[in-house]
Amino acid sequence: MTQPVSNSSSAPVASAAQQAALRVAARALSRGGLVHAYGHCSLRLDAGHFLVCAAKPMGSILPGDAGTVVPVHGALPEGVLGEVRIHQQVYARRPEIGAVCRIMPPQLGLLGLLKRTPRARHGFGAYFAKPDGSGPVLWDDPRLLRDDAAAGRLADTLGAGNALVMRANGAVVVGKDIVEAVALSWFLEEAARVETGLMQMGQDGDHTLLTPDETLARQVVAGRVYERMWEHLSLGDSEAVPLA
Repeated sequence: MTQPVSNSSSAPVASAAQQAALRVAARALSRGGLVHAYGHCSLRLDAGHFLVCAAKPMGSILPGDAGTVVPVHGALPEGVLGEVRIHQQVYARRPEIGAVCRIMPPQLGLLGLLKRTPRARHGFGAYFAKPDGSGPVLWDDPRLLRDDAAAGRLADTLGAGNALVMRANGAVVVGKDIVEAVALSWFLEEAARVETGLMQMGQDGDHTLLTPDETLARQVVAGRVYERMWEHLSLGDSEAVPLA
């Protein structure tokens, strides 16, 4: 069994429950077709540290594969993937954020190549809509983010949003906890599926958009909206535990 990794004596040690939850999240993202050989997810431990999943294809992360504790400010620990800098920069700017998912969903990838992001055309798309009717922001740069300055610019572009689409390079989704971030990751790809489907039918005009009132009404989280999606994606996972 791989042992939990911490980068310094002052860093917190992730609990067994936190390690397991992150492994379940990684496998859930893979099971949902939202990542493949590439992608990573993390959850915040405290104001200055977070836990990122093992640096391997997320669907192949096994029970006992420990994540690594990473400082929000400072160098990445040895063995941590370079784009985990994105997580650092988001956590540094957004104290309310408790989890980050770096995903590679296929339908969203198609939209990103067209420099488009999904808009609020059905319930799942409504979760990313802004007051002006636009969808998640676009990061218009296909290069990998392997330095702090670029990762910082991406986090600035994300702003107060919950998702950012990266041209030719997947997406970043954030949430108040890992359950929300995973659920929103699935919602984002479903919104992209609807967008690309309507484009194929030539019906992606404003006439298929939700109205502002309809959009607001669909942004509901009561009724265990996120929790039910988490349970769907983690069904059968040996480390999944019932949510409250």
